[in-house]
Amino acid sequence: MAFAARAAELRAQGHRVVALSLGEPDEGAPPAVLAALREVTDGRPLPYTPALGLPQLREAVALRYRERHGVHLDPGRVVITSGASAALLLVLALALDPGDEVVMADPSYPCNRQVVRALGARAVEVPTSPATRYQLSAAGAAAAWSPRTRAVLVATPSNPTGTTVPAAELAAVCALARERGAWRLVDEIYLDLADPVGGEPPRSALAVDDGAVVIGSFSKHTGMTGWRLGWCVVPEGAVDAVERMASNFFICASTPAQHAALAAFTPSSLALVEQRRLDLLARRALALEGLAAAGLEVPVPPDGAFYAYADVSGTGLGAWEFCERLLAEQHVALTPGRDFGATTAETHVRLSYAASPAELAEGLERLGRFTRGLGAGRG
Repeated sequence: MAFAARAAELRAQGHRVVALSLGEPDEGAPPAVLAALREVTDGRPLPYTPALGLPQLREAVALRYRERHGVHLDPGRVVITSGASAALLLVLALALDPGDEVVMADPSYPCNRQVVRALGARAVEVPTSPATRYQLSAAGAAAAWSPRTRAVLVATPSNPTGTTVPAAELAAVCALARERGAWRLVDEIYLDLADPVGGEPPRSALAVDDGAVVIGSFSKHTGMTGWRLGWCVVPEGAVDAVERMASNFFICASTPAQHAALAAFTPSSLALVEQRRLDLLARRALALEGLAAAGLEVPVPPDGAFYAYADVSGTGLGAWEFCERLLAEQHVALTPGRDFGATTAETHVRLSYAASPAELAEGLERLGRFTRGLGAGRG
């Protein structure tokens, strides 16, 4: 947020800032979704939906799991939420009591640990490395386990690294937690942006552990960030508790957004977002090439999401100073590793390649100019 504020100041001063810091697709909702929104906002009443969401939208999400991921899912287990953030709050509130512990990877999405702490529990952040793809492993989870461990929280693909957990390792993490009576919470908001495996779509955690709780979103894959619409899938026995919490916390997700989101599952919308996924592969290649040209290593190339996590330790600058100077001198915004945990706080920065190809190319050219200047200064 500090860098976003500084970037806004620079723009107000008339500078052209290239923002490669935001985890937001440059293209918005599919045309069919926009058309559906215009239709539903024609003056008709838009009352609250059920707390668990529109039944037809819950059915559409369940159908998508079956058709895309081969998971036969009861729509009654799907809960429509006000974005993945609301889903995260619900599933953590479901799983935790004050004093409980949640095992998660470091680095990871910062809001995960903040919600855990807000609920009076403790986030146990396990240092990761390129050897584990910056992801939580079963061995790492076992080493961090304590009598107070109540859940493991995994994100695959991950923010900030863009890496996935291999299916066998994910199954091992889930099996460990299940055998020890703990919740398995899996953030899958980038799942449909992940690379196919063996020619097949990436697998949901539900394919390896039907009792896991998963979180999904319309934001990243469908380009509906500001619509604030997501979902979670919970075990059948937890639905009543989640419904009571959802009703008290949020009443329901946005009614017009829910109606419009039904159009995200039309053939035209699904074809469009799949083409956008393929377009992101070209941007990924551009980003990795540009980072390499700038002398910055990406220890684990991303295979999902739209992030590259680059090691800047060879520049002689810490990650925070690197980002400060890059923004001040070349007007390019990246995100320093401090946002994502202690392990890579001063050595890594996150680049988002969700920006347009033109913006991405310009930002990478400026980045290369900046690092070359650092090299000349050290010489």
